[in-house]
Amino acid sequence: MTRRWFITGGTPGNFGVAFAEAALDTGDRVVLTSRRPQELAAWADQYGDRVLVVPLELTDAAQVQRAVQAAEERFGGIDVLVNNAGRGWYGSIEAMDESAMRAMFELNFFAVLSVTRAVLPGMRARGNGWIVNVSSVAGLVSAPGFGYYSATKFAIEAVTDALRDEVAAQGISVLAVEPGAFRTNAYAAFANEPVAEPIPVYHDMLEQVRAAFVEMNGVQPGDPLRGARAVIAAMAQDPPPRRLVLGNSGYDAVVDALEQALTEIRAHETLSRSADFPT
Repeated sequence: MTRRWFITGGTPGNFGVAFAEAALDTGDRVVLTSRRPQELAAWADQYGDRVLVVPLELTDAAQVQRAVQAAEERFGGIDVLVNNAGRGWYGSIEAMDESAMRAMFELNFFAVLSVTRAVLPGMRARGNGWIVNVSSVAGLVSAPGFGYYSATKFAIEAVTDALRDEVAAQGISVLAVEPGAFRTNAYAAFANEPVAEPIPVYHDMLEQVRAAFVEMNGVQPGDPLRGARAVIAAMAQDPPPRRLVLGNSGYDAVVDALEQALTEIRAHETLSRSADFPT
């Protein structure tokens, strides 16, 4: 059976198109959303009526509902939702511009909820479906200068874990995906975003963060298409994983962070257990 995909964040050179191509390679059909659908016209033409590109501003809940309706009308339903859209911001916890911080949560977190809540009724009615939430290694390992971005992705991790258990009985599977450094166009934006840090003590730290991303742009080790294919392979496993970290450096960073956290928690076991009423 062919599956019908709904993928957010379609931009040439990013994970959205990679997911679409991986799905199309298996014979499936795809609805790909984009803020700039004209950029995908030539790409979509090669797949004919197997692809529908839908214009979508994800932070507009009414547009989300219309896009989901268009997908269901075109293909008869949505079998796989990939919440891929998002972007990175950087700044200090103390002084990052509040409007930028809130905009990041609107796109990286609340828009994911909006799309998910719009797609779930159809999946429940059919008794099956997949929701793939693209988080980040930063959703499991936070870093200076990226605290608020990590917070949006940590929130995605929490929602994904809860949702997985809530909808399992309805035949719906949920997967969190945590890419590391992948060769998409996401890093290019940092070259045009100078550090806007009002507190001098944080300025050098943020300059180093920015410089690292600019230097890595175009040479990231991760291959988006291979990453998308790994996700499809994970979905086919029985049982499938709850989360899938993508990329060597990301895998190593997550394992190291979790092992350190577990070691520290166990080191303070006596103190932790002392907080209950005596038995």
